[in-house]
Amino acid sequence: MTLEFAPFVPWFVLLGLALVALILATAGFARRIRGTAVRLAASAAVLAALANPLLMQEDREPLSTVVPVVVDRSQSQETPERVAMTDAALAGLKDRLSRFGRIEPRIVEVKDPATSDAPSTRLFEALASAVADVPPARIGGAIFLTDGQVHDIPQGAAALGFDAPVHSLITGRADEFDRRIEVLRAPRFGIADEEQELALRVFDDGRRTDTPATVTVRMNGEEIATLNAVPGAETPFSFKVPRGGANVLEFEVAATPGEVTEVNNKAIHLIEGIRENLRVLLVSGEPHAGERAWRNLLKSDAAVDLVHFTILRPPEKQDGTPINELSLIAFPTRELFVEKINDFDLIIFDRYQHRGVLPILYYDYIAEYVKKGGALLIAAGPEHASEDSIAITPLSAVLPAAPTGEVHQAAFYPRLSDQGKRHPVTRGLDGSTDEPPHWGRWFRSVDVDPPRGETVMTAADGRPLLVLDRAEEGRVAMLLSDQGWLWARGFEGGGPHVSLYRRIAHWLMKEPELEEEALKARASGRTLEVTRQTIGGDPGAATVRYPSGKTEPLPLAETAPGLYRAEKRMDETGLFTISNGEFSTLVHVGAVDAPEFKAMVSTLDTLKPLAAETKGHLARLDDGNGGIRLPDILPVRGAVRLADDSRLLVRLTDETVLKGVNTLPLFAGFAGLAVLLLAISATWWREGR
Repeated sequence: MTLEFAPFVPWFVLLGLALVALILATAGFARRIRGTAVRLAASAAVLAALANPLLMQEDREPLSTVVPVVVDRSQSQETPERVAMTDAALAGLKDRLSRFGRIEPRIVEVKDPATSDAPSTRLFEALASAVADVPPARIGGAIFLTDGQVHDIPQGAAALGFDAPVHSLITGRADEFDRRIEVLRAPRFGIADEEQELALRVFDDGRRTDTPATVTVRMNGEEIATLNAVPGAETPFSFKVPRGGANVLEFEVAATPGEVTEVNNKAIHLIEGIRENLRVLLVSGEPHAGERAWRNLLKSDAAVDLVHFTILRPPEKQDGTPINELSLIAFPTRELFVEKINDFDLIIFDRYQHRGVLPILYYDYIAEYVKKGGALLIAAGPEHASEDSIAITPLSAVLPAAPTGEVHQAAFYPRLSDQGKRHPVTRGLDGSTDEPPHWGRWFRSVDVDPPRGETVMTAADGRPLLVLDRAEEGRVAMLLSDQGWLWARGFEGGGPHVSLYRRIAHWLMKEPELEEEALKARASGRTLEVTRQTIGGDPGAATVRYPSGKTEPLPLAETAPGLYRAEKRMDETGLFTISNGEFSTLVHVGAVDAPEFKAMVSTLDTLKPLAAETKGHLARLDDGNGGIRLPDILPVRGAVRLADDSRLLVRLTDETVLKGVNTLPLFAGFAGLAVLLLAISATWWREGR
């Protein structure tokens, strides 16, 4: 209860009147004038009435004590045992806190940040956000339900912003152990078919062992090695990058019975394969306009080493020209087709026919080169339909089509076949979607018997124009016309000869981007992007296996003929397995070295210093019998000076909220009137005497 004033006149007026009354009273007392005291009392009563004294009483209500309960729902907490412990402890805490009317629990469930590519457990950030609107004096303590693997623990209690205990209840068992594997050092780029070095390490957290662990190594899904790695020791590994483009190295360490999780038993490393200069052998049967188109294309690519020979004059032609004028460079047939044939990535026969320049046995060498993984392109002209065609040599064993002996001389638009519209070599060529195609016409094609492989382009009346085929481990392409140079010259607007020729060459050299059947996945931040390439029908949905072990279908939508894609924002990070039919691929979403997966064994050590400084309780929930041991809640008034080994202390707040104010004017109504009348009457009575 307090006394306040609400004067009817300004304070300086009251002070002036009081000063006058005091002067008069002083003079009266000095001259011994009777009634001075009564007059002074009456003046004081009038001044008090003008000051309007008020008796005020506040109506206040005590505020609740806020206790945030921070629940760790990060990926390291997603093992079934820890989920069960966390759920049981949370239910128990809610029940016990609800028994105290002045305690207000705030439940804060923390998952890995959806915006973070490197997930980590950041419980104290969540705590700060949860109590940002609460005065520090109202916070009675904080309770954490976690496995102890927290990555934003403050350096001291002062950084918390409040003075109250921080309690931590730890999930998991005291005897836990976990095995994991990490790639320590590895190159991001590597030259194809050259030795590369990396280093990996197997960790056994929670125990020490010198027993070697078995590590299976896969390259692009195929097993390439098995290693014995001593836990804790660095293990070197040498490998070769098999191809240009993206390559996925997968390391899987054998699981150990009883370990916390197998999520971190795998590690991957992405390495970009770089081809050294591709070696291409171009053999032209005779000078012609198409020869220059091939030569210009290959020479314009700095990554191609081109060896080009042109037969300027066939051996059967005798015109008396001296031998030293017949050729610029002798054709080293044995060196190219016997000794160094395997050094070439691609062999191109451009309008070439068998005229005795190459011994018949050499065609057999070329066929074997293809079967063992080589690449062969036949750019056919009229010679391919003649009696000297290379199709009647031992090379026929790998050719997908045999000539009928006919050459069609008529204008036609090269068109994509139904397979060609879906095949990555020809899919989406500029102008192919128009009818007729938005490119120039050709005027000659070589007729062949029904071919093997895929016919991706057709000539007049649906005759094969471009045929792609596999011959054991190698690949063969046949372009059954020598008129591609018309596009290069811009005839009737030209056509996409550069794209077409380059795609054919890269497909022959097994470029992964041009595989007919392929499943690819990549991650952009936390967005998973899946691409399925096929020349068949709808491949159906892909299946995504999460790091936590759960699986779910991922529908694929056709974005172009033969190209199906899907994107999805993932709520987990780590190593995902994507499968569709017989195809499977791996992709790592988020940072490869994310803190969340570096340690999965529960621990008290990380939170022990903060618990000791704030007088908090730190204990495991596990009671050793498959249940949990949950401490009681003890509210206390004032600062917490000592920790309790068996209870969670909560500091109750003294904060209140003002609900209303009761005001009583002392000189209002009859009471004030009576005092004034009494003072005036006393003065009048005294004066009357």
